[in-house]
Amino acid sequence: MKILANSGSLRAAAVNTEVLRAAGRLAPAGVTIELFDGIGGLPFFNSDLEGEHLPQAVTGFRAAIGAADGLLISSPEYARGVSGVMKNALDWLVGSLEFPDKPVALINTSPRATHALAALKITLETMSAQLVEDASITLPLLGTSNDADSIAANPAFATPLRRALEIYVGAIRGASSGEALQESLHR
Repeated sequence: MKILANSGSLRAAAVNTEVLRAAGRLAPAGVTIELFDGIGGLPFFNSDLEGEHLPQAVTGFRAAIGAADGLLISSPEYARGVSGVMKNALDWLVGSLEFPDKPVALINTSPRATHALAALKITLETMSAQLVEDASITLPLLGTSNDADSIAANPAFATPLRRALEIYVGAIRGASSGEALQESLHR
């Protein structure tokens, strides 16, 4: 199983990126979590570029989404909203065939970042994502200098992250086998 991870922060040492790297280290056996690092290279969304004029960066992004069994997102809150780079990436997926019904789990790294999380959920639901609520968690990482290794080594972070990944993988397997898993999946 392959899960594509997307960080809504372009900072080199962003905690949102580091928690996704930690998730890769804690993934259940047989599951690969690959960090998509091209989000900053996506041009500003312009619907005039859809179709035959689709930029190569967008084509690659959509192909990566299509090849993944699920999408794991961690995005910061800026000015009480979703980061611009994350919203831009999602805008490029609205008209795609690769995204609808894709299982998505969210990792929020700040208990105070409730506005962006709520907005992100609304956007994803509007885009027909299969949001796996039971696998979407908040970890209190705001203001810390944790990197992927320290997050994966700290039981206070690793235990809930590992459990969320197990739930997420179970929901993806259930969805792909035709099971409803209504308690985990919400449209």
